[in-house]
Amino acid sequence: MHAAQGHAEIAGGGIGGLTAAAALARRGWTVRLHEANTSIRAFGAGIYLWDNGLAVLRELGVEEMVTTGAHYGTSIQSRDGNGHLIGQVPINSSGSVRVLTVLRERLISALHHAAVESGVEIVTGSVAVAAEPEGVLRLANGTTAKADLIIAADGVGSQVRESLGLLRRRQALGQRCARLLLPRTDGDVPREIEDDYIEYMSGQRFLLYTPSSTEDLYIALVCSASDMQAMGGYLPQDEWSRSFPGIESLIRRLGPIPRWDDFEWVELSKWSSGRVAIIGDAAHAQPPYLGQGGGCAMMSALGLAHAVSESGRSIESALELWEATERPVIEHTQRFSVRVSELNDVPDDARREILGVAGRLPRIGKSRERAATTIPSGVNAPVAVGEPA
Repeated sequence: MHAAQGHAEIAGGGIGGLTAAAALARRGWTVRLHEANTSIRAFGAGIYLWDNGLAVLRELGVEEMVTTGAHYGTSIQSRDGNGHLIGQVPINSSGSVRVLTVLRERLISALHHAAVESGVEIVTGSVAVAAEPEGVLRLANGTTAKADLIIAADGVGSQVRESLGLLRRRQALGQRCARLLLPRTDGDVPREIEDDYIEYMSGQRFLLYTPSSTEDLYIALVCSASDMQAMGGYLPQDEWSRSFPGIESLIRRLGPIPRWDDFEWVELSKWSSGRVAIIGDAAHAQPPYLGQGGGCAMMSALGLAHAVSESGRSIESALELWEATERPVIEHTQRFSVRVSELNDVPDDARREILGVAGRLPRIGKSRERAATTIPSGVNAPVAVGEPA
């Protein structure tokens, strides 16, 4: 058991907020988490988990809860619209990184469980609108909450962040994405690659094929924000089939689109102000091309809990130490992901050449894996690579 610490108020019940809440509570903090919605629930379909995220789940005692029934691909592939292979990276084998996919709902449920079991008080329908550096959280109902530590994990449009004037950049990247979850069936892709993770690229359109369990398939569709022919409340199947004739049968299975989200890049001048810290998409939103948004949020949240609990410093000084430790790796990941997103604007032939060269340069692969295999402060080293027996 950890010695009693202070009290924390957290705005936002997503991946970052729940991770921070559970990690702090396990270290002796009293924690109250405010979620704007009427319940804790997942937005999205599937999610990739790499070593950094898995290390956090292990630290919180819920790794098995999340990974039971998860899908382990054997490679991440890039293919063109006709299905021809451009390049691939092996995973989940000796000498390679561990990557698995699960339903986002399963991850959120496990983090929620970890928070509740650790004694976190969760208040739903509670909207945070501002914070003061002295340690005050302001709520939409006119009340305030005082704490030794305030954490804003309220998403890319964070009102708490805005109230502190920390935003350096919030840039729309000119791309939009729709995410779908549907049952896996035979024939969506050739049988020999049906268990792999596949990035299909055609012009400025992109389709990500992601098995997330034995029964579930996560599909992400990406296009230019100006490509109105590709978007709609019901997928324009003819348009997408023209771009991806090699997987037309899969596209014909895609129907209603819940929403189209803009990709954004967020950078702050600082990740904290006084006793207030900003984490997750509110601090470092990034396009999802590396599958590291969730991993970075969990890594940052756990590193924060470790810094304010174990450093023996004041809260303000501990937050500076936390940022100095975690920010370089996370910003490296952000920038690499933004550079990958720029490939959507490159003509197909040139993109094929770029990806082919990149696949032959070891430093590119190491750069891509740097954040995924960097374990946050305060946790043990990862277990062996590969699917457990």
